[in-house]
This record gives sequence, structure tokens and C-alpha cells, in this order.
Amino acid sequence: MRSSTVIILCIGLLFAGAPPLTAGDTVGHIVIAGNGPEANAIEKLARAFEKTNPRAYVDILWNENSKPVELVKNGQAQIAVTGREDPDLRAAQIGWDGIVIMVNLANHMKEITSQQVADIFSGKVKLWAEVGGPDTRILLLDRPRNRNIRDTFEQLLGITGQIPESAKVIKTDDKVIKTVAGTLPPLSAVTYVSMGPALEAVNSGVAVRLLQVDKVEPEEPTVKDGRYKLRRPLLLLSKKEPNPMVDALVAFAHSPAGQKILDIEGYTPLEQKK
Repeated sequence: MRSSTVIILCIGLLFAGAPPLTAGDTVGHIVIAGNGPEANAIEKLARAFEKTNPRAYVDILWNENSKPVELVKNGQAQIAVTGREDPDLRAAQIGWDGIVIMVNLANHMKEITSQQVADIFSGKVKLWAEVGGPDTRILLLDRPRNRNIRDTFEQLLGITGQIPESAKVIKTDDKVIKTVAGTLPPLSAVTYVSMGPALEAVNSGVAVRLLQVDKVEPEEPTVKDGRYKLRRPLLLLSKKEPNPMVDALVAFAHSPAGQKILDIEGYTPLEQKK
């Protein structure tokens, strides 16, 4: 699924001809709104939720230019997928998304500090040699301003509003990964991207490298336990008043089946309560 188009997924069966209601089934309809890289994961989560609740109907409204939180507040959607809490809405975390620092495989750097990342993306450092890298200029590849990953990345590094306007903005994960792989000296590109597609690119042999940050490897165990600090929560925001459909979908996302879907889609599951 590409986030560059508005996608409305009407998942489920029509009421007419549906099987008789069984005890425990959730009944109703909700709309989930988003604009980030979570589209495929949320779609699969919604499909699986409907299979276990035949009288539940989920529409997914996904548009890279939309404002999911505002859609919930004005009643056009019941759930917003985001990485930031909102004081007017209740938040349910369903997983983690690691934010990895990606460079071209030809860049011999293997690790970096969070302060160096902040200095690079705030424009203070313009040459890789200044942080122990090759004698090439840094090409900054930024992400869109309305994406959750950008907000969290800036906040974690303390550089909110400091990424230079000259940085090239690339919307999709696949395109930014290809740009890093295809950028050769005298420029050496760097970007930040969700861990799932980044690891998939590395495992597929794409010519990119993921840097350790503060001597910690970006991988599921380190994201889950917090040793890897560049991570954002995967949140479902909804209105504070009770909504049985919302509650049921959140519960499904927290279940072993829901967490497995998120894991397969490249997100880090939550620590299971013992």
C-alpha cells in the first residue's frame, strides 16, 4: 500500500447474509486514520480483527497529507495512528518503531553517538570526516514535516525545528532507502527511517548500512527494552468517552495474535506482562 494516495479499505461482510451473531462478537463500525508508514500493518491488523468479529466493520483512511488526530477530534474517524500523545485524546500503545540512522554501504562508519546525529541533522556538521567518517560531504535526507517519525526524531535529539531547509525531503521509506543506496562520493547520504523497512533492505542486499547509536545495535530486543534510544511508540488515539469497538480493536492489537502481526510487519511488540 502506498501512502501517496487516499486509501479507503472497507473490510468485512455486509450485514445482509452475515452469519448469526455469536456470544462475544463485537458489533459496529469504526474508521482508522493515518498518514505514516504503518499503513500495511494497520490494514492487516484490521482484517484479522474482522475475521474474529464478523459483525465488526473497519474502514481505513490513509492519506500522507491528512491530519489523523484532527479527524478523530471532529468525528470523521474513531482512531488515529500516531507516535505522539494528545492531551485531549486517550492513547493506547500497541508497539514500538525503532528509528534507524542509515548511510551508504560505502561509508565505512559503523557507529555514531546521539550527539553526533543531532549535530549532523541540525547542520552543525557538514563533513563526515568531522565525526570520524570518510572525507565526503554529508547529504541530509529529511522526512516530511507531517510524519510522526520526524516529530519524534527531532524531539529525541533535542533539535526540534533545527533541520536545515536545504535538506532534501523524501516522503516514502522505499524511495529514501534507494536514494541513500544510489548516492556516491563526493556526497555521502544519511537519513532516518523506520527499522522494519530498513532491516528488510539490509537483508535484501541493498547497499546501505545501519549505524549503531551510542554503541547499541538497532534491533528488536534493544528497541523493546529501551537500550536503543531512538524509538517511537506506535499509538492508537481515540476520544476519551468509551467506545466498545475501539476498546475491542485495541484489545486485539494487544493480544498475541495482534502483536504477532505487528512483529511480522517490522514493528517491535510490547513487553508481555507476566
